[in-house]
Amino acid sequence: MSLESTNGPIQPMRVGYVVKRYPRYSETFIVNEILAHEAAGLAVEVFSLYPPNDTHFQDSISRVRAPVTYLTTDALKASDLWRLMQELVGGGAIAWDDLEYARGDEARELYSAMLLARMVRQRGITHLHAHFATSATSVARAAARFARVPYTFTAHAKDIFHESVQPDDLRRKLRDAAATVTVSDFNVNHLRHAFGADAARVVRIYNGMDLSRLNYSAPAERAPLILSAGRLVEKKGFNDLVDACAVLARRGVEFSCQIIGTGDMEQYLRAQIARLNLGDRVHLVGPRPQRDVFELIRRAAVFAAPCVVGADNNMDGLPTVLLEAMALGTPCVSTDVTGIPEVVINDQTGLLVGQHAPEKLADACQRLLEDAALRVRLARRARQLIEDQFDVTRSTARLREVFARAAAAGADPNAEVEPEPVEAA
Repeated sequence: MSLESTNGPIQPMRVGYVVKRYPRYSETFIVNEILAHEAAGLAVEVFSLYPPNDTHFQDSISRVRAPVTYLTTDALKASDLWRLMQELVGGGAIAWDDLEYARGDEARELYSAMLLARMVRQRGITHLHAHFATSATSVARAAARFARVPYTFTAHAKDIFHESVQPDDLRRKLRDAAATVTVSDFNVNHLRHAFGADAARVVRIYNGMDLSRLNYSAPAERAPLILSAGRLVEKKGFNDLVDACAVLARRGVEFSCQIIGTGDMEQYLRAQIARLNLGDRVHLVGPRPQRDVFELIRRAAVFAAPCVVGADNNMDGLPTVLLEAMALGTPCVSTDVTGIPEVVINDQTGLLVGQHAPEKLADACQRLLEDAALRVRLARRARQLIEDQFDVTRSTARLREVFARAAAAGADPNAEVEPEPVEAA
């Protein structure tokens, strides 16, 4: 895929995707993005800071053609860093002044950035794009400087809201990136409010999905199943869902609940289920391949995503599985957290309740369990919204426009690049 500039053709665009770990079970949005780029003819390589540590993976990963390079290992030693620095600086590939640009980065990030910069030059990569504004973007930022190519990154949720976020570090990433993409209007407003002019090049592009694999099925006839899925961590709000199930059980509502996923809260949730005598109603079913998750969603009368803001300020942006449920035709109940109200519009495309409100969550689930006409009405409108705004072919086309403008502006990562307003796909 080549680019045009006012001065005529420039070199073919070849993008390096920088991530912390690849592949990851929970990061299907990155895989969807890469697959859509490849379908459009964009050459992509994946650079992962670390190898995967998940035990289950989604089947869509097998369709990615991009080569994957792992940049470092847990066995990295100080002598490795010093040897690589001497090689690159001594050979003129990196100037000593460039190392000052990476001040504050961890030694492992600097090592990965130097390796990546060398590969960028060797492989003709013209642009770097990182996912999450943490270590992957630290590496992309430094490597872009070393290799004299532009970089962009996508900011999601934890990487901009969590209490561990270092404002000065995030500020310089926003300032130095050719553009920053984020996944909701809520995030755009947060970043512009918090960082002012340094966030002037932030644009919103929703995470897209391959809708050809998400066939809509009207939910008129569904078993009384409440389904949820995600990592078993605080921000997902699964403990509130279990409490809501206890409310439904006390009311005598016919239902069962399945929660897909694994995580640190598994034992807590199992104890909660036992304490509330819900063992015959609520089941933690562990991780499942994506095709099995989709099949369970299609069978459910309700998809619940009771997200909350965690005690450490960790929160979801827009959970991909929530969007997938909306695409598949299962009516959704969710909460008023971050960007979720942009898609779950109460009583139009789903039902929205407050955080930590099990009674209200139970009310919403009960409405959907008992009212087939409501399920169909909400599901039909939700699917239309997904088609209008979350088609991955359109969202990635917008993303490639961002890459192209960065390339056209020149290879200096500090160049002023003003992206055109980018509408969501």
